[in-house]
Parts: sequence; C-alpha cells; structure tokens
Amino acid sequence: MLVIVGPTASSKSAVGLEAAERIGGRILSLDSMQVYRGMDVGTAKASPADRGRVPHSMIDIADPSDEYSVEEFQREARSILESVPEPVILVGGSGLHMRAVIDPLEFLPTDAALREELEGIDSDELVAELVFDDPAAGDFVDLANPRRVIRAVEVHRLTGRSPQSISREPSRLAVTRYEARYPCRIVGLDPGDALAGRVDARLARMVAGGLIEEVAELAPRLGRTAAQAVGYAQMLPVVRGETSVDEGVAATRTATMDLARRQRAWFRRDPRVRWLDPLRDDVVAAVMEMA
Repeated sequence: MLVIVGPTASSKSAVGLEAAERIGGRILSLDSMQVYRGMDVGTAKASPADRGRVPHSMIDIADPSDEYSVEEFQREARSILESVPEPVILVGGSGLHMRAVIDPLEFLPTDAALREELEGIDSDELVAELVFDDPAAGDFVDLANPRRVIRAVEVHRLTGRSPQSISREPSRLAVTRYEARYPCRIVGLDPGDALAGRVDARLARMVAGGLIEEVAELAPRLGRTAAQAVGYAQMLPVVRGETSVDEGVAATRTATMDLARRQRAWFRRDPRVRWLDPLRDDVVAAVMEMA
C-alpha cells in the first residue's frame, strides 16, 4: 500500500491521482475536512472530473453540522482498505488520520457525564486518586496539567487501565515505534522554500473559485469541527461583515502556513517517510519506484 503525505499545497493530490491512474487503483483521502459535504473549494477537494478518472474514498461522507471523529474515520477507512479489490493509495496531510488508519492506534473511551463530574472535582484529589491506583502515573501523565489528569482518571474509571499499563500494551508500543498495522510505503512531498508561493497561488485560486461564497452558503450549518477548518474559520467573519475580504485572505494565508509547519513537523518525526521534491519532473515515476 502506498501512502503520499506532506504539507498543504505540496501536490499530493495531483501526484496521487496520476499514480492511482497508472496502477488502476483508487485514492483514499487522509484529509480531516474533505469528509464534509459542500466543503469543496476550501479543502481543495478532488473535482468531479478527477473522481471520474479515479475512484475516491473518505470524501463527502458527513454533513458539515456533524462532529465526525477520528475514530469514525479510522473505522470507515479501514473497512474500505480491507474490502475493495483494487490497490489503494492513501493521500493527505492529516498526520493523525494517517496514523489512525495505518497504525494500531487505539482511541480510548469517553463518557460525557463522567467527564463533567470529574471537571467539578479538585485537581489535587484527582491526582491523588490516579497515583493511589498507579504510583508511576506521573511518568506517563503530566500531573500538573488538569486536563490530562482528568482524561487519565476518566479512562481508568471506564476501563480499569492505568497510565502505566496502557503504555506497556503491545499496540501502544507499536505506535511508539512507528510499526504499521498494514504493509505500506510512505512518500513525503515537500517543495521546501517554494511552499509559500504555492500557498499564495492556491489561495488565490480558491478565492477566485468561490471560497467566500461557499463559506456564506455553509455558514448556517457549520458544526464546531467544520467551522474550525482553515479558510472557513477565517472567512466566517468576512461573510458576517465583521472583517474585510483582504483581512480574511491574510488571516487564511497565515493559518495555512501555520498548518503547513505543523504538518511538516509531524511527518518529519516519522522515520518511515521517504521524502521527494514534488517540483521535479519525474516525481510520479519516483513515487512509483517507491511503491
């Protein structure tokens, strides 16, 4: 299985599309926001023509009012991987979603009522409870961080598993060691210093292609998660008349560059990623050699 990752505006989609076409495969999007219907321009979603050339999965499967979790994404994406007959190329910039699909990443249970109860308890009491049950808890949880303490206590009460025991579970160790659940090759695309110019060009295309109009149409039904998407969060004040278009565009550019830096940092930590310059003429051939 081939995985193509990298920061935003790094030609992942174009390269993945051509590679999938060459091998008669399909693309599985690793974009956390392309799951939402109607969020087309702002997420640089594959066009209907491109989806006609190559089948795409994990696109347009939720309403923007939904809170589509990483755990739901993991479950649906793995179901596709394990059921479709053709080769699948995973393409996207969400490092967490990539790892949720290809690695044995486990999402521990939550309970809203229990969380609310714990938030009303003094943090020192919760630390005492955690350390009583697991004296080594401080080696695995930042006991000075109330949110992390609450989460650890929540998991312990729901599952009986302590921070120490969780850290020693085979699946957790495999994630720490970057050991994949599925055999795969991961290719990273990064244009380096050229990224800023590519971001500017893509943002200009989005604005010309109707980004502001798209945000205005979706605004009444954007849920908490969708409303935080880069481009949408910055353009919502524009469509509400609170800021100018120029201010919205500038804010979107800043947020996009911040996102790209975070994506780079995430993927650069993964020793499995083999990096290529997407601007080289033979980039698709080079990707295919790595597959």
